[in-house]
Amino acid sequence: MRTIVTFLFALLLTFNLTAQWQPAGDKIKTKWASEIDVNNVLPEYPRPIMERTEWQNLNGLWNYAIQPAGKQKPTSFEGEILVPFAIESSLSGVQERVGKNNELWYQQEFTVPGKWKNNRVLLHFGAVDWKADVWVNDVKVGQHTGGYTPFSFDITSALVNGKNNVVVKVWDPTDEGFQPRGKQVNRPEGIWYTPVSGIWQTVWLEPVPETYIEDLKITPDVDQNTLTVIARTSTVSSTQKVEVKVKEGDRVIASAQSINNQPVQVIMPENVKLWSPASPHLYDVEVVLWNGSKQLDKVDSYAAMRKYSVRRDDKGIVRLQLNNSDLFQFGPLDQGWWPD
Repeated sequence: MRTIVTFLFALLLTFNLTAQWQPAGDKIKTKWASEIDVNNVLPEYPRPIMERTEWQNLNGLWNYAIQPAGKQKPTSFEGEILVPFAIESSLSGVQERVGKNNELWYQQEFTVPGKWKNNRVLLHFGAVDWKADVWVNDVKVGQHTGGYTPFSFDITSALVNGKNNVVVKVWDPTDEGFQPRGKQVNRPEGIWYTPVSGIWQTVWLEPVPETYIEDLKITPDVDQNTLTVIARTSTVSSTQKVEVKVKEGDRVIASAQSINNQPVQVIMPENVKLWSPASPHLYDVEVVLWNGSKQLDKVDSYAAMRKYSVRRDDKGIVRLQLNNSDLFQFGPLDQGWWPD
């Protein structure tokens, strides 16, 4: 009986959340607008270039408020916004402008899984346009400027048991500021687009060990038949070792190791498969950080063996090359800016 009651309560909650959110406005929408699930928004893993098994998606309905710039955190909020859709978009459920004289505030609660207890916890933002300040439980955890790049903060020291509170403040002057903005303008007409302010890529939590891999840079060299991997770690020690395995399916086809914070250079097989539009082959890459015989961290990635270059032909015309062969590009420009 208790199980049935719990199920019915969860079903009712899901229905209420869906009923509260609707795409804003009456302009034309793409087919994806009807496929949005507020309880499972953009569920795909947000960083496939460096993947771990454990993570928590914070996309969904957040509280929001628009306030004059310079004001303190709002004591109450205006309503709910669907993250990670820009506030000007239909799918946000709001479709309002912010402007340089105002700031956009977000608020959400989250709970850290108990099995993450002995880990550091990172809070990731896929992108926030433009300037973002972030607090967790009223503790300032970081600031980021730039509308197109991902960023993260270690929020471990700000966490509490049970529910945690995250607040994000965003300022975006669009074409009244100096930031890169593409064709976004506050008064769009003709070829110009509406602003894309606030959170517009996935927000998520990730547990990591005390010493972990922060970033990967993978560089193929077709001429030398090598794959070079630089693994940037949170701390550096002479006892650490980075191991890289290149896989095709479940089979390891090449591997290499390095110490002393050196790049790992993997010699690929002679029959390596080159990437091309006709055959876009990707290799799986496993990167493991060791301290002696103890595994500290492991991430999964991927790589393509390909080379882009340019050369002048016998008439002096510059040609684009892929894998040392001329590549002729031909195609239309299909460009649009949909309200949703």
